[in-house]
Amino acid sequence: MEPKPPSKLRESAPAKASARPNRKIVGFHQDDGGDWVADLACGHTQHVRHDPPWQSRPWVTTAEGRASRIGAELACAKCVES
Repeated sequence: MEPKPPSKLRESAPAKASARPNRKIVGFHQDDGGDWVADLACGHTQHVRHDPPWQSRPWVTTAEGRASRIGAELACAKCVES
């Protein structure tokens, strides 16, 4: 009996995740719900929440913490979609 080939989902998921280009954070703003959103150099945005234990980003809760992340890079999923 021959082994089944891997599913397309398993093959494409890691490739898609690794294809996300890193983009620099150029600023932050709050959305209508009060959550912080990173403004990326590519023009896209990404939420940056501190919601332990799922997301641990204590730096997002202070102005100093957010300022320390200007220039840091985040993977931009929207650049892959466009």
